[in-house]
Amino acid sequence: MLQRLRQAGLLHVVREEEEASGPWLARHWGTADAVVAVGACGLVTRLIAPLIGDKQSDPAVLVVDPRGRFVVPLLGGHGAGGERFAEEIAALVGGQAVLTGAGAALGRLPLDAFGQAWGWRRGAGDWRGLMVQAAGGGRPVLRQEAGTTLWQGLEAAGAGKNKSGEGDSRHGDRSQTDAEAALVIGPRNGAGCRWHPPCLWLGIGCERDTSLPVLERLVAEGLAQQGLAPEAVAGLASIDRKGDEPALLALAEQHGWPLRLYDAPTLAAVAVPHPSEAVAREMGTSSVAEAAALQAASEADRPLTDLAGTAPRLLLEKRIGRAASGERGAATLAVALATRQWAPQRGSLHLVGSGPGPIDLLSGDARRALAATTVWVGYGLYLDLLEPLRRPDQLRREGRLTEERARCAEALDLARQGLDVALISSGDSGIYGMAGLALELWLQLPVLDRPAFTVHPGLSALQLAAARAGAPLMHDFCTISLSDRLTPWEVIERRLKGAASGDFVVALYNPRSLGRPWQLGRAIELLGEGRPATTPVLLARQLGRAEEALSLHTLGTLPEDRVDMLTLVLVGNRSTRVQDGRMVTPRGYPGAALA
Repeated sequence: MLQRLRQAGLLHVVREEEEASGPWLARHWGTADAVVAVGACGLVTRLIAPLIGDKQSDPAVLVVDPRGRFVVPLLGGHGAGGERFAEEIAALVGGQAVLTGAGAALGRLPLDAFGQAWGWRRGAGDWRGLMVQAAGGGRPVLRQEAGTTLWQGLEAAGAGKNKSGEGDSRHGDRSQTDAEAALVIGPRNGAGCRWHPPCLWLGIGCERDTSLPVLERLVAEGLAQQGLAPEAVAGLASIDRKGDEPALLALAEQHGWPLRLYDAPTLAAVAVPHPSEAVAREMGTSSVAEAAALQAASEADRPLTDLAGTAPRLLLEKRIGRAASGERGAATLAVALATRQWAPQRGSLHLVGSGPGPIDLLSGDARRALAATTVWVGYGLYLDLLEPLRRPDQLRREGRLTEERARCAEALDLARQGLDVALISSGDSGIYGMAGLALELWLQLPVLDRPAFTVHPGLSALQLAAARAGAPLMHDFCTISLSDRLTPWEVIERRLKGAASGDFVVALYNPRSLGRPWQLGRAIELLGEGRPATTPVLLARQLGRAEEALSLHTLGTLPEDRVDMLTLVLVGNRSTRVQDGRMVTPRGYPGAALA
């Protein structure tokens, strides 16, 4: 268990002696995001008691019992992410997360922490008072002005779907004042507790070698003037000629704000309220700050499946900042509000292979990915098989079987908005699954727009079929899909002929459907040209599910009418045999020396 925690990066230190653990905790308490301790809750409580400060600065502390059965978030369950860490560790070690917080006990979202999973940043407010009210059974009044509203579809979201809006049709009509809303999701500062989605774009223009304090002051004063929160900033935008400006680069790095750069023709095509002839003569576009802010917001509003995009608006028109004593240069600032949030640097896309069906055949790596993600996207049948693992705070997004591209695009778009997303395939996502298509779409994006991308392997139907049958894959083998929906049949035939001439063990995927019942017969005919009619063939249907059925046949006696799209057909090579009901392919051919 400890080794798996180390490999996953979830365990930094393992010290059983209290005398050794205390000094280590004291040294790392202020810098650690989380501490995972293996042992007794009482011992860990005594160790951390002198170090506990407040919810804003303390790390999450998790205790795992020595046998890995239970994971308890002892400290920092909400704000420090302890409960989420506990779910990940429990998935990794095959244990159970023991969550004692009021939100978890009642099956509700922790209002002071849930926004992090949706790509938001937490702002000011009486968060303790909000949580006390929620724990007492109250329903805090909520208003959403910006950011994704998908969270409202969660089973655990019953706490606050009462008020919303800013004249945006997605959020309803604004009818409540700031003072009436206990929780506000939007770009502005104000009364109540605040979650800030990344929806503001700062357009900046500046003279060459402008001092960094000029930009910092301009941004701080400009946001404050409009009551906008720095936590709601998605990024900076400017003209490409400013891509090497030291102060602009330093401002972006200092705040972790991505910097989008545009050429002059792109900016010149953007309609702005304050065009400047002087700027046009110098830069080739009549606006930098306003045009860049609007262009960046427009691109953020454009999902992968909607090339038309939507129209953003300026919340702050061009504002000029000049150098103070001892400083250099001048700069302009404009702020645009995007309709959709954008934060790919916070998001991630996880391609999860769910295996053939049973949860006990799901890999530990895939379990951890599922536990760590906010949204699950997949075909309904595959999501149904994993449903026992889904928590009330995880959203299910279901697609139809033939709409693979749409599912990939939706999952990638959500990840670009700052969410951790699982795109689920059956078997292994890298074997006739979604990984390839998702990666192609990911590679089409500019580097700045790419969320983290990880493929988590799963158990393929081929592997389970082989395990059920005996040991038929002990020599070279290949897989061939007989579906000609994406591959021309001429190409499939060439592959079948190559497999036959090379005497490979062959696994046939997608072997037979109502719309193409003849391909399987042709495949058996081609494979039979290179091996005898007595060659063993396994039919494995509904592998890993309650309806699982396996039967052994030969090339000459294969009952084609019993094969459908839920069946895997495994054809042996010339040396494969069946003995005592077991299918085995020897590791070597007759006469060859065995290793």
